[in-house]
Amino acid sequence: METGFRASMNWLHTWAGIVLGGLLFAIFWMGTLSVFDREIDQWMAPMIRLPLTDGSFPAEALRPSYDAAAAAKARSWLAILPTDREPVIQVISREGSRSVFGLIDPTTGAALPEPGTWAGTRFLYPFHYMLHVDLGYWIVGLAAMAMMAICVSGVVIHRKIFTDFFTFRADRQPRRLVLDLHNVTGVLGLPFHFVITLSGVIIFYTVYFPGTIKFAYDDEPRAFTREAYGIYDKPKAGRPGELASLDAMTAEARRLWDGETPRYLFVRNPGDAAAVVQFARHGVDRVSFSDDIVYFDSSTGALLHRRIAPKPILSAQRFISGLHMIQFSHWTLRWIYFVLGLVGCVLIATGYLFWLESRRKRHEQLGLHGVPVVEGLTVGSVTGIIAATLAFFVVNRILPLGATFAGYDRAALEIWIFYLAWLATFAHAWLRPGGAWIEQCWTIAALAVAAVLLNWITTGDHLACSLALRHLWPVAGMDVLLLLTGAVAALAARRLSRSRTLGQPPLRR
Repeated sequence: METGFRASMNWLHTWAGIVLGGLLFAIFWMGTLSVFDREIDQWMAPMIRLPLTDGSFPAEALRPSYDAAAAAKARSWLAILPTDREPVIQVISREGSRSVFGLIDPTTGAALPEPGTWAGTRFLYPFHYMLHVDLGYWIVGLAAMAMMAICVSGVVIHRKIFTDFFTFRADRQPRRLVLDLHNVTGVLGLPFHFVITLSGVIIFYTVYFPGTIKFAYDDEPRAFTREAYGIYDKPKAGRPGELASLDAMTAEARRLWDGETPRYLFVRNPGDAAAVVQFARHGVDRVSFSDDIVYFDSSTGALLHRRIAPKPILSAQRFISGLHMIQFSHWTLRWIYFVLGLVGCVLIATGYLFWLESRRKRHEQLGLHGVPVVEGLTVGSVTGIIAATLAFFVVNRILPLGATFAGYDRAALEIWIFYLAWLATFAHAWLRPGGAWIEQCWTIAALAVAAVLLNWITTGDHLACSLALRHLWPVAGMDVLLLLTGAVAALAARRLSRSRTLGQPPLRR
C-alpha cells in the first residue's frame, strides 16, 4: 500500500512538474523580480531618480491633478505618495474604461515626463499573478495548486529528504549533480515555497470563490465589500462640488495617526458634491496591509469615518497578503525573499533537467520524441525568459522617449520585444538542440552587460556614480545584479562548452 501510494505521488510530482513547470518558472521568475519592482522602475525610468524627500510636501500640490480628473468626469482619482522606494507621487485616474497615469515631483509639484514604460510595477509584477491575459488569474491559480501538490508529493517520495539536503556531489556525473541540486533547493526552500504559493491563492479568494459571495450578497454586490472591508461611501449627488483644503485633511489624518504620513489619497467620483476623500495610513512597520483609513467630506473637509480594523477573518487574509507581497519595510527579509525566489527557479529548472537526463537514452533507443520536445520547452522556459527579460531592459535603454512604431507607443514596443524575444528562444531551442543551452547562456551574458553599459551611456549614472549617491542605490543594485547575472551565465556557458569539447554532450551522462 505504501509503495503504491508513493508511486502515485511520484507520478503526480513528475507530470505536474513537466506539464506546468515552464509556467511555474515564469511565475517564480517574475515574482522574484517583483520583490524589487520599484527599484526596477527607477532603473527603467530615469526621470524618477529623484533625491528622497522628508515627506513634508504640500498635499495642495495635487489639486491640479484632481481638478483635471474632475473635469474629465473620471470615476476615481488616486494619488500614491512618495516612500523610500518610490521617490515620486503617482497619480492614477479612471476615465471610462482606461486608466490615466501621471507622475509628480514631490519637491516642486511639477509634472514629470511620461516614463514610456510599464517597467516593474506595471509589467513584471502583474505578469507574475495574471500573465496579462483575461484568464491569467485562473491559469496562475491552477499553477499554484500544482506547485502545492508538487511540494507535498516531493516530501512523500523522498524518504531521506533531510539526508539528501546535506548531500551535494558536484564531482559526480551531471544527472547525479542535477538531482542533488534539485533535492537541496527543494528542502532549503520548502517552507517558503509552500507558504508563498498558498498565500498567493488566498490573496485572490474573491476570484476563485465568487459563488459564496454572490450567494450571500446577490441583491447588492458591493455590500460584501462594505461589510468585509469596512469601506465608507456615500451615493453620488450628481451635482458639482468644490474640494476643501487637502493640506488640512492631511494634517488631521496625521494627527489621528500620531504624526505618521498617509500612503495614498483616493476619491471616488471626483468633482461630485458628495465625494469622499479617503486617506490610508502608511503602515510600513507592520506585515499586514494598513487598515487604518480615514474618510473626509470633500466639500467641507469634515471627518466622516475612521476604519481601524476589518473583520477578524479578513484581518487574517490581509496579514497573509502582506506576508506574500512584502510591502513593509524590512530590507533583510526582502533579500531573503529574493534569494528564495531564485532558489525556486533553480528547483523547477533542475526538476526539468533530471527528467530529461533520466529518460534521454531510453527515448533515443525507443525512437520517442518526448525528450527533444521537453528539452526545447525547458530551454525556452528557463534561459529563454531570462534572455527575454534582459532584452526588455536593453530595449528600454535604446528607445527614445516618445518613440512609436506601427501605431504602438514606446511601452508597447518594449512589451512586444519581450514576447518576440521569448518566442524566439523557444524556436532557437528546437532548431538548435545541441547548442541552445550554450548559445542562450552567452546571449544572457551579452544582454546583461549591454544593459549596464546602455544605462551608463543614456543616463550618465554609471556604477561608481550610483554607489556614491544614496538615492541612486536602487540603480546601483540593478546594475550589480545584472552584472552578476551575466557572470553566472558566462560561467555556465563555459562549463557546458568544456563538456562538449571533452566529448560529453552538455547535460548528459
